Amino acid sequence: MATKPLPVAEIEAHGSIYETLMREGFCVLQDIMPPDIVQLLARDLAPHFEATPFCEGGFYGSRTKRFGSLLKRSNHVSAFIQHPQIMAIAQAVLGPWCDTIQLNLAQALELHPGALPQFPHRDQDMWRGQTGEVEYLINVMWPFTEYRANNGTTLIWPHSHAANALNPEPPEDPVAVECNPGSAIIFLGSTLHGAGGNQSLGVRQGMIVSYCLGWLRPYENQWLVYPPEVARTFSPDLAALVGYQQHRPNLGNYEGRCPSLLLGEERSEHLGAIDALRPDQTAALEEFIEEQRRVRAASSEN
Repeated sequence: MATKPLPVAEIEAHGSIYETLMREGFCVLQDIMPPDIVQLLARDLAPHFEATPFCEGGFYGSRTKRFGSLLKRSNHVSAFIQHPQIMAIAQAVLGPWCDTIQLNLAQALELHPGALPQFPHRDQDMWRGQTGEVEYLINVMWPFTEYRANNGTTLIWPHSHAANALNPEPPEDPVAVECNPGSAIIFLGSTLHGAGGNQSLGVRQGMIVSYCLGWLRPYENQWLVYPPEVARTFSPDLAALVGYQQHRPNLGNYEGRCPSLLLGEERSEHLGAIDALRPDQTAALEEFIEEQRRVRAASSEN
């Protein structure tokens, strides 16, 4: 397996970010967060990295640390998760396949010296859905340290996404995507990727945030990670992103209502269900009801 470092300038050289992402399967947004904010987030998470044991199993790797629940661990995380440019890209990629998008996970990770390369994989495979047409999720890797080929930066197989995900072999060799704190590596759930091996003497540290279709079960069980007493402290948009919203029609409801009602001050044990339908369903329903009324009216006249 041959790999080569791929600098940011080469990734951004052709067309818009969205066009690059959909053509290549990945892209990099350079310098979109102030490095001092990245440092503040890394500082907040430092004691959690220290306390977290190494992973177990060949996939995660015995020289790797990972933990989630990040919105509870630092007030700086939401600025990354809700970055306007990232959210716009996620909506553009996933929007054609769902009514709302949701947070799939927010996970801090640390790759220690001696870590072996990760098993190449596509994150969409966790759902076993149809491949080749639908994009199920989008990933964003936020470096806390420099990401370099020798310290295990993410390896990505260009053009291995979308319909090419059906091919048994990727069309190209992987590239080691190098960038600095403040930048973000974005790649599709259908893109073949994996962490590289850390051959350096330092730790490679960062955070991965991913967004998925609102009708899927997310990697991180958001309602357990952020129960109502926690989500009540979030902004409405952030609470919706972690699951306190309905996906039309009526998916993810609480007693037939939007689960955001659990974040308010007043709650009732007995609620009346309220339709939450897509516009096309609403139009079809109204036509059906009107037809029933016409039938009933005709029957009454007779």
